[in-house]
Amino acid sequence: MHSAKTADAAPPMACASPMAQALVQAAQAAACGEVPVGAVVTGPDGAVLAQAGNLTESAHDASAHAELLAMRAATRALRTTRLQNCVLWVTLEPCPMCAAAAALFRVKRIVFGAYDPKGGGIDHGPRVFQAPGCLHVPEVVGGVRETEAALLLKQFFAARR
Repeated sequence: MHSAKTADAAPPMACASPMAQALVQAAQAAACGEVPVGAVVTGPDGAVLAQAGNLTESAHDASAHAELLAMRAATRALRTTRLQNCVLWVTLEPCPMCAAAAALFRVKRIVFGAYDPKGGGIDHGPRVFQAPGCLHVPEVVGGVRETEAALLLKQFFAARR
């Protein structure tokens, strides 16, 4: 079963970039029948604190998005409720739920791969961080390894049509 992993349970490729690790998590999620989204949280020193792929289907939990699973695991690893000075790396633009959660977790920066015009919550849709009531606005960098992240999604959904 695919699950959130903490840094001490990191795969052998722990030297790879965080986005590369997120892409591996996304591919593993796809292999389990989950929408291929992967996430990694790195700490202030750049070390991986947690990583996860989507688990919504296998966990029967609509909130089991890769980002939430990784952020929850990272806070457990740090023994805190905040991820200040941490970076969330994710293969797809976070949805409104995950963007709002990142604000609540006080993530310093979000780096994502593919843009999501249909379900995104940062550059598309409700643009969570632009809302007047948003209590924390992380730095955002989109389009990192976008082609690879988008291809995983495209292939996954093409196989199901």
